[in-house]
Order: sequence, then C-alpha cells, then structure tokens
Amino acid sequence: MVGLVGDIGSGKTTFIQGLAEGIGVSSRVNSPTFIIMKQYNLINNHKSAITYFYHVDLYRLEVNLRDEVENLGLLDIILEGKSIVVIEWAERIKDMLPSKTRWLFFQNISENERKITL
Repeated sequence: MVGLVGDIGSGKTTFIQGLAEGIGVSSRVNSPTFIIMKQYNLINNHKSAITYFYHVDLYRLEVNLRDEVENLGLLDIILEGKSIVVIEWAERIKDMLPSKTRWLFFQNISENERKITL
C-alpha cells in the first residue's frame, strides 16, 4: 500500500505510470480521476501471489469520503494483500489506511523539476 501526497501537477500520475510499467502492467495507465479506481492485471507474475495493481485517485471525492471508500471495496482489497495499491490524495483517508502504508510526498520545484520525499 502506497499513499501519494502532492499538489496537482506534482508528478503523482507520472510516477504511477512508471511504477506500473516497472512491475509488469501491460495496459496504458491513465489517471482514474473520474472513475476513482482502476485495476490492472500483472503479467509475468507467476513467482508472486500479487496479481493486481490498483491505481486510486481520491481527488474528486469530497462528500461522505469514508462511505465512498468502503463502497469501492478499497479497504477489502488492501487487507486481502494480493494487490499493489497506490492511492493519489491518500492523505484524505489517512486514518483508514494500514499503519504499514508507505508515504511518498511530491513537490513542484519548477516547471520541469519535481521532488519526491519518502
């Protein structure tokens, strides 16, 4: 479980696209801003129990956030432990995420430069 924090345009989606490619997602990865969550199959993954990659974007969720996250089944996916889950705007549900969540903080330095802090 990875939580991403940063302003719009700070590189979160670009980071996720590179991560997805690196772990074997063969599909094009786009921001799920309007559909909230996308699931991708991992290829060449016969050596691991991890079978899916989830890209979640909570930017558009503002009302009843807790209910929306529960309705997505996101917590069940995380607890199941069979998927890699990366959430943009994860700070919005920080109290709902496991303590083992890895946090990455994205910052705009200039038009062409970003900073990522662990």
